[in-house]
Amino acid sequence: MAEYIWIDGNNGVRSKTKTLSKAPKTLEELPEWNFDGSSTGQAPGDNSDVYLRPVARYPDPFRGGENILVLCECWDSDGTPNKFNNRHECAKLMEAHKQYIPWFGLEQEYTLFDEFDKPYGWPKGGFPGPQGPYYCGVGTGKVFCRDIVEAHYKACLYAGVTISGINAEVLPAQWEFQVGPCTGIDMGDQLWLARFLLERVAEEFGAKISFHPKPIAGDWNGAGLHTNFSTEDMRKEGGMKYIEEAIKKLEGRHKEHIAVYGADNAKRLTGLHETGSIESFSYGVADRGASIRIPRSVAREGFGYFEDRRPASNGDPYQITGIMMESIFGAIE
Repeated sequence: MAEYIWIDGNNGVRSKTKTLSKAPKTLEELPEWNFDGSSTGQAPGDNSDVYLRPVARYPDPFRGGENILVLCECWDSDGTPNKFNNRHECAKLMEAHKQYIPWFGLEQEYTLFDEFDKPYGWPKGGFPGPQGPYYCGVGTGKVFCRDIVEAHYKACLYAGVTISGINAEVLPAQWEFQVGPCTGIDMGDQLWLARFLLERVAEEFGAKISFHPKPIAGDWNGAGLHTNFSTEDMRKEGGMKYIEEAIKKLEGRHKEHIAVYGADNAKRLTGLHETGSIESFSYGVADRGASIRIPRSVAREGFGYFEDRRPASNGDPYQITGIMMESIFGAIE
């Protein structure tokens, strides 16, 4: 069995299963497939066929054996990428600038809700205590849904996702997992697969996953997709020069980045709750209230990486990593 996975017109994941007569040995052996795009917000009803082209395959942690998960790009019947296929342009940018050997690491925050659309563990008709004990918390009343988080972690490892860690977040019922370092287009592929696995695991527990950047209004932290980035030059001695040059280029395109860094991000980027203001660009060493954070260890050693803290948790990793490459190294024809 091959589970074909794609990104729909609402920035969510969809999938369906295809029976294969034998286990494919290569990606090229996987057949192109199609689906009704009018039911996923990707095509009109009078021309609804959208085609699935396999771009990556992974072991299936749910079915085991030779069964696989197949990540796909969406293409229209005229042979052009579907308008929601952000991977296609990102892959072109990654290929054009591959000589810089870009590494990405994404920190995906998300919030768990129950069947009544209430954050898991929150008292009925009320609110939990103020933020403080929940971040990296241990113990009843401090963390919720660890069983879901652990199951997702193991599913990612089984599938070959470069998941590097997990932790409970500042908002109760909010968690984070980190994927990376990954090179080029592999970053977006793995993050989307990890999101699929999270939704699929939560389904087994009757939980809902929210990637909204401000899931709870008021004095509560939002949710981001902090993006760590480096090139080979940045990772070498003297790399701080290249880090600072890249940050200056990002500063000049702040509005363009915000435009593709996720919906409703203005509700999160207020300058409060460990964020910078959406209206202005800033950077600093160890400053979690800045747009760009340079880790203190990087500043001390003079090389390493930087973290873009602006992307929202619902941002498309293909758009985020793609525009970073475009802004730092230039657009392509």
